[in-house]
Amino acid sequence: MSNQPAANRPKNVGDLLREFREHRDTMRRELAKVVVGQHEVIEQLLAAIFTRGHCLLEGVPGLAKTLMVSSLARIIDVSFNRIQFTPDLMPSDITGTNVLDEDEAGRRQFRFVEGPIFTNILLADEINRTPPKTQAALLQAMQEREVSVGRTTYKLPDPFFTIATQNPIEQEGTYPLPEAQLDRFMFNIKVGYPTADEEEQILLATTRNERPEVNKILSARAILNIQKLVQSVAVSPFVVKYVAHLVRATRPADERAPKFVQELVDWGAGPRAGQFLINGGKAMAAMDGRFSIAIEDVRRVAIPVLRHRISTNFQAQADGLSSEQIIERLLKEIPEPDVPKFKGDPNAPPPPPPGTPPPPPPA
Repeated sequence: MSNQPAANRPKNVGDLLREFREHRDTMRRELAKVVVGQHEVIEQLLAAIFTRGHCLLEGVPGLAKTLMVSSLARIIDVSFNRIQFTPDLMPSDITGTNVLDEDEAGRRQFRFVEGPIFTNILLADEINRTPPKTQAALLQAMQEREVSVGRTTYKLPDPFFTIATQNPIEQEGTYPLPEAQLDRFMFNIKVGYPTADEEEQILLATTRNERPEVNKILSARAILNIQKLVQSVAVSPFVVKYVAHLVRATRPADERAPKFVQELVDWGAGPRAGQFLINGGKAMAAMDGRFSIAIEDVRRVAIPVLRHRISTNFQAQADGLSSEQIIERLLKEIPEPDVPKFKGDPNAPPPPPPGTPPPPPPA
């Protein structure tokens, strides 16, 4: 046994995962000071942040979507910018622009002025209210974490997350996000109404002349270390096989797709969905303090990962079936892969048939 003091001993993965779980619990308690309920939404937001993913929050007005994101940015002690998307917003209003400067000698040169996208957490509020030209300004930032202006490409701060919100019930004056941009979002999170008890707590807490303060838990550097820790969570070949089967089953042209998918779906998820399923499962396992991902972790993130990557056809809409219901049915029908049992030494003699008396002891 080592005589080295515990405080000076290097931490193993188990110690780091336990610390990570404690940080996760502390962050949830701090958020509970500001946001009542919405535990599943908060868990999915944290899972995306710990795996470098972007989120699309959908919910009717007044469900604290903006408050949730801004409070999360204060808890993890990173820079935060909010952009209110409007029909007259231009791409340069997001990315920044070159301005012409003149020095004391009269020489003129262009200087780049950074836009609000140069931050750690970007809240794109009501992203579907701006035209596609402006929506597309986020594409390069979300995928490559960089912005090109003129002939120069600028790196964004690390970590960088885009959390967008949109109102699903109002269609007038909106521009639906194209599928190519929807696919960049790791999770499509639906924010629902609070329960009766939660609504009473909200009314009680928000009608006082008090503003709760949240404590800073993690720094930007700590977030980067946690992202590396989550990536180190082990994934077995059987989980990979299950994820591949699940993603391919959403495609109606695939031979392994169930009959109801062929009848109700126009097109299914791409390979990026499988990557996000595994990364989301890793985050769920790490937040529970586990070393390896289980199939149940994949199922926990399947709906937010897949719901915006499956396009239902007219038949499904006529039957009143949503993409969530199709995913739930898939999760019930896709079997877990068989894990082969250990067979032992192939040269060992076969076991005696049942009922055979034990051999006599050696003399």
